[in-house]
Amino acid sequence: MTDTPQYPPMQGPVCPVPINPKDTIVIGHGSGGLLTQSLIKGVFQKYFKSPLLLAGNDAARVEMLANLPAGWNLVTSADAHIVTPIIFPGGDIGRLAVCGTVNDVAMLGADVRYLTVTFILEEGLSLSVLETILNSMAQACREAEVEIIAADTKVTQKGQCDKIFISTTGIGFSDPHTKIGGEQAQPGDIVLLSGTIGDHGIAVAEARGNLGFQSNVQSDTAPLNGLVSDLLRTVPEVHVLRDPTRGGLATTLVEIAQQSCVDIALEEAAIPVEATVSKACELLGLDPLYMANEGKLLAIVPPEQANYALEVLQKHPYGKNAAAIGKVEGKSRGRLWLKTKLGTTRVLDMLASEMLPRIC
Repeated sequence: MTDTPQYPPMQGPVCPVPINPKDTIVIGHGSGGLLTQSLIKGVFQKYFKSPLLLAGNDAARVEMLANLPAGWNLVTSADAHIVTPIIFPGGDIGRLAVCGTVNDVAMLGADVRYLTVTFILEEGLSLSVLETILNSMAQACREAEVEIIAADTKVTQKGQCDKIFISTTGIGFSDPHTKIGGEQAQPGDIVLLSGTIGDHGIAVAEARGNLGFQSNVQSDTAPLNGLVSDLLRTVPEVHVLRDPTRGGLATTLVEIAQQSCVDIALEEAAIPVEATVSKACELLGLDPLYMANEGKLLAIVPPEQANYALEVLQKHPYGKNAAAIGKVEGKSRGRLWLKTKLGTTRVLDMLASEMLPRIC
């Protein structure tokens, strides 16, 4: 009679059985059995090392909740990511998942601490590609100073998923005095933008072969919680923060105008757009005002604080091209106006259709 094999405990990147001789995801990786455990220990735990995650439980007990000052608020956001291609100039679906979720929580002025993540993997996905994505996620977590504290993996049959989908939840905390929100814009406020628009959309379009020419445009995918923290230390009176992702700058500002019941007027000449992005949009018949971004924020601030806020943004690596691009006008039903470079004025609405599907 042979001895029962003794497998190591859950924590640590130890693999009890070969992951798969073909180095690809197979249906068995979603079985919950030995192949699942080998994927968790041999791949995921190489990159995600939070003690809460490595404990091996189906949930994480976050003791910090009990240590928060009285009155602090829990801030959370859910997000899903289905970008194609999954690796693109300047980023990949893993970095996108971390940064996008961190940014959503940070836009309420919260201190982002934790993420949970779910992976939907397609049978046949290369393990080397998966590890590239996980490594990218780990690097983004270190940059944003957040932990992945809970995770899950499911595997679909080939053809039922496009390589990999990632779903995330972000968790952060804000003090009771923070009142940032899309409904807080006030007449007279100044609209600040942290940098050039449309970079992510054009980088993904190029990776798909949609441009018809090569460019050096990189996705702007980045965690913005550090930039937000710097801004709020200097200008705690910020009224609105928002990252203009799908739908772009115009759609995001229409949403804010409607939430706050104000008019917002933009100066087209003040909006920063890289020359290559502008050229690509012109060739494709696209408007950079509606292109997706993944590393830019809008800050709407009181007029007396605008210069201070702009200086803070411009001192940060992710805000070096920041600019004041418009102003909040009087109360209304919520409209967005653009003063064009030709001196005319036009009304901007929300994006009416999908210019580039599967963008984030």
